[in-house]
Amino acid sequence: MFMSSVVQQVCPVKSCREVALKTFLLRFNSPEIADSAQPGQFVNILAADVGEEPLLRRPFSISRVENGLIEIIFHAIGIGTNLLSRKKFGDRIDVLGPLGQPFHENAEYETALLVAGGIGVAPFPFLTIDLLKHGKRVETFVGYRNAAQVFTEHLHNVRIATDDGSVGFHGNVVKLLESSLVHNNFGNSKIFACGPTIMLKTLSELAQQKNICCEMSLEGQMACGFGICQGCAVERTEGAAKYALVCKEGPTFLSSEVTL
Repeated sequence: MFMSSVVQQVCPVKSCREVALKTFLLRFNSPEIADSAQPGQFVNILAADVGEEPLLRRPFSISRVENGLIEIIFHAIGIGTNLLSRKKFGDRIDVLGPLGQPFHENAEYETALLVAGGIGVAPFPFLTIDLLKHGKRVETFVGYRNAAQVFTEHLHNVRIATDDGSVGFHGNVVKLLESSLVHNNFGNSKIFACGPTIMLKTLSELAQQKNICCEMSLEGQMACGFGICQGCAVERTEGAAKYALVCKEGPTFLSSEVTL
């Protein structure tokens, strides 16, 4: 199991901008977290000041690191994320990280098939950079409801699906991948996926049918981020322990390891 040095610190915000409809990219400075972070890990952020609502931290995939800066991507949909979306240069946020297990990139495969649904795209800029450094072929499949939500910065060889057909493939991202597997030769492949549970379940079934290894980044209610609150359990498919914690033993799991 991968272990990294977890840091809690108050970090200065460098920028926050809207990159798609209600989707924000926030950059903050933390060389200590950036130096040890790996693709697939996350940070837990206290969006409000101490004593104010919301009281609990919120988990965010590390989207990219650069010169001591960390980027996160998120939808502004609740109290905490709306607070974060209004952060500006010089504001400070309380951050805990890096947390969780990273993606396992070193398996024997030629092509990495990155599959994201909506804000599930968040961990993939970081992963893409690392995969390309290691000489992997990267093919990216992203799915959104419509063109206004599309975000593809720092991704590679991108194919887009939208539910309403306003851009790219008309349908969901798993159908797009399925069609692409028929019409393209990707060679020996591994799927890396992040998105809504229903998408991951369907993708897991497709990966099993096609005999492709599939590693998923799961979502969970991670109030603490390191296994104390027990709020992010996911059922295992086998083993002595019936459940695993998304924050501690994940968020990355092989699709064959968990029941969605």
